[in-house]
Amino acid sequence: MSLILHIETATDICSIGLSRGSRLLSLQNATAGYQHAAQITLLIQRCLEEAGVLMKELDALSLSSGPGSYTSLRVGAATAKGICYTLDKPLIVVDTLQSLALASLKQEREEALYYPMIDARRMEVYTAGFDAANEQIEGPQALAVDKSTFSEQLKAGHRVVLSGNGAEKCRAVLPSENIIFSPVACSAAHLLPLALVAFEQEKFEDVAYYSPFYLKPPNITTPKSRLK
Repeated sequence: MSLILHIETATDICSIGLSRGSRLLSLQNATAGYQHAAQITLLIQRCLEEAGVLMKELDALSLSSGPGSYTSLRVGAATAKGICYTLDKPLIVVDTLQSLALASLKQEREEALYYPMIDARRMEVYTAGFDAANEQIEGPQALAVDKSTFSEQLKAGHRVVLSGNGAEKCRAVLPSENIIFSPVACSAAHLLPLALVAFEQEKFEDVAYYSPFYLKPPNITTPKSRLK
């Protein structure tokens, strides 16, 4: 059965998982936010040690592709590409939002519309829409949340399931009726089902040309000129 290392760095928490077939052998999460560069190799090593396997035994790596934190996604991509290059292993890319939607679907088991959310700037989130079959119905977008968000879906009689670390922004401004807040957040464990399908279908990424899906450019500020 396939032995796959899963790397999730789209948000503030770095998460690493290791699976054999459909079974999760180990899951390691950083205890503090935005420690990806310092923690990622340690978490990978802990996963391998807990499962009692060697890096060279891996059949593939799966990587959460974004959208999300620009710097965090870059750390994850650089690490995954480095391992793939060194060991000549295939790279599987998993849509971060789709993996969140699938995890919240399994958690809530609701016939509803699923909108996983990644925290962005201020009242903005990265999101996309999925139906109860985990098929995308709305493409990824940067969405500014206000009281009218999802009004069309609610008027049409749909229930809406929100998940991810951006969902809390909606709690104070959206009506509680027919809005379900799922506790599911980004985790390497959520990459497993989609990564396994991709592995079986041999849907691998070109390691040399892969770049994360940032959706928006990084928020780079220009330092103020010093007074002379």
